[in-house]
Amino acid sequence: MIDSAHIMSAFDADLERIQNLILEMGGLAENQISASADALRQRDTERAQEVIAADKRIDALELEVDQEVVRVLALRQPIAQDLRTVVTVLKIAGDLERIGDYAKNNAKRAGAIAHAPPVGSSSGTIRRMSRATGDMLRDALDAYIKGDAALAADVRQRDEDVDLMYNGLFRELLTHMMEDARAITPCMHLLFIAKNIERIGDHITNIVEQVIYTVTGALPEDERPKGDNSPYTETGEDLAGPDGA
Repeated sequence: MIDSAHIMSAFDADLERIQNLILEMGGLAENQISASADALRQRDTERAQEVIAADKRIDALELEVDQEVVRVLALRQPIAQDLRTVVTVLKIAGDLERIGDYAKNNAKRAGAIAHAPPVGSSSGTIRRMSRATGDMLRDALDAYIKGDAALAADVRQRDEDVDLMYNGLFRELLTHMMEDARAITPCMHLLFIAKNIERIGDHITNIVEQVIYTVTGALPEDERPKGDNSPYTETGEDLAGPDGA
């Protein structure tokens, strides 16, 4: 006879191992947001290179999570909430990997703006956006570990603040470009940087929606809060680079 208690114990151990990988990914992604913002603010190309190199660890952890999830699905065959938990882990890992990519892409632009003069209030706005998304990610991971749907819902609402900051910066930079053609190149870099941070907020929102799904069994029914109504349109190559990183 199969010992069901032993099976559950083994599944719990597997899940704990996977969750530890997620927490490591989350901690690294949070640090990448902060470090890339520091590199941009200080125009520190050496720090930027550190951020770029550190992204490889996040990629490796995502692969490890994928492998562990496949193994658990094959061996444990979880059902109901256990299955939701495992599937959620897989999706969260993907979002964390993308957050790392956006932070890395911002670090790559540190060199491009290193010698450009400051443009209006862009530096302060980008710093506030980075701080807001870093706080959101920290709370999202806390909600994940605690199974706190209320905290997850709060983080979901806060993404609108990031969108509004992006909209304001978009309009400011557009004005600078219209008034002075020499500002076009640095402003475009700053727009890409701000858009990457806005997309980080979107991926954090994905994470907390998965937390809500795991806890309640249903995704939020209300429309996702969205304050980004700028006419600026992203492309995969512009934001992520041709290699998808």
